[in-house]
Amino acid sequence: MTSSNPAPGPDAAGVVGRLRATFATHRTVSAKWRRDQLTALRTLLTEHRDDLLGALAADLGKGPEEAYRTEIGFTLNEIDHTLDRLDDWLAPRPAELPERLLPATARVVREPLGVVLVIAPWNYPLQLALAPLVGALAAGNCAVVKPSELAPATSAAIARLLPRYLDADAVAVVEGAVPETTALLAQRFDHIFYTGNGTVGRIVMTAAAQHLTPVTLELGGKSPVVLDPGTDLATAARRLVVGKFLNAGQTCVAPDYVLAIGDTARDIEPHLAEAVRETYGADPAAAPEYGRIVNERHFDRLTALLDSGRTVIGGTHDRATRYLAPTVLADVSPHAPVMQEEIFGPILPIITVPDLGAAIAFINDRDKPLALYAFTDSDDTKHRLLTETSSGALTFGLPVAHLTAPDLPFGGVGESGMGRYHGEYSIDTFSHTKAVLDKPLDKPLG
Repeated sequence: MTSSNPAPGPDAAGVVGRLRATFATHRTVSAKWRRDQLTALRTLLTEHRDDLLGALAADLGKGPEEAYRTEIGFTLNEIDHTLDRLDDWLAPRPAELPERLLPATARVVREPLGVVLVIAPWNYPLQLALAPLVGALAAGNCAVVKPSELAPATSAAIARLLPRYLDADAVAVVEGAVPETTALLAQRFDHIFYTGNGTVGRIVMTAAAQHLTPVTLELGGKSPVVLDPGTDLATAARRLVVGKFLNAGQTCVAPDYVLAIGDTARDIEPHLAEAVRETYGADPAAAPEYGRIVNERHFDRLTALLDSGRTVIGGTHDRATRYLAPTVLADVSPHAPVMQEEIFGPILPIITVPDLGAAIAFINDRDKPLALYAFTDSDDTKHRLLTETSSGALTFGLPVAHLTAPDLPFGGVGESGMGRYHGEYSIDTFSHTKAVLDKPLDKPLG
């Protein structure tokens, strides 16, 4: 199915109106339509794998292995997981009734919301546009997808390919920047799904409030790592390096800083340096799987943070190629510039704290993070972190991996966001859960 890319800006009302007309036909409600759309999206990703990998390389310098795993493969897994379980997720669920209402029956059904808007970020510009779309389509909605203008090659690929594979009267792609996004936000949607930063998240929420539109805000924040004494530091360092420097650190759930208890701060330094060399070689600039900073503005912001501590490894950079080496900083003060905002780049600060209580207090004195990580063998430490802190997710021993498990909800809390998705949680996000009660007229009231 083909369609020209809809004009943004002043035609935003027309785009939304066209999708509303499609939704009014009820064709998106059928299980067959939903499955057909998901299957077609899967075909798009497999048939145009090389095109999409090329776009991701052009936008972010992503190597083919990392780009496939974190963008294409991730989305394919989400599609397959959804297709395998969709019938069960959509089946009405019987509900028990109190005796005073009997005889009667009750059930809970999920119905599509209508027309939804997905606003994607630049750091995973394919995955974070299409993974929410999987949930929107599986729930039976029409959708407008707004890719990030900061990843122009991927945005263009999405705009070119989606109308060729999906129902072009039910799914629209609107490219552009602030004016186009503003025009879209002026329209009435039935749900808005935004991934990005808190500043824009507030703009999205304010616009949504004009129409009482529910929102999912997938934001970010400074996700800490607690490093407990007695931990296998070599293993912890290897896993930290993989999680932190994935996509050159431009990952919303990347470990942002390490809270090292006691001597672990000093002891882990050589292990981190060795793990960087093992992962990216002596010259990470030549490593095919090490990415680049998205643009010069972010590059300049990040290099300004390099004086926040003693350099353990890294620190080299090249503005012409937007290369910033995997960098570890030690002896970092809580008041250093690198600790004042989400880093969102390949810089890992280490802060020393005297004990677990101090680490918990440090975390709780700040905004609730999108993720909290810990390396520990102590059940007591795990229990205290679980019960005495709040975060979007809590992971022991393996940073970042939780978002690859589709049966786990992914989302933030407080400043790190609201709402959740992945797997069945995406169906919940993009559906109205409706109560249905049936009391026969020929039966007496209880």
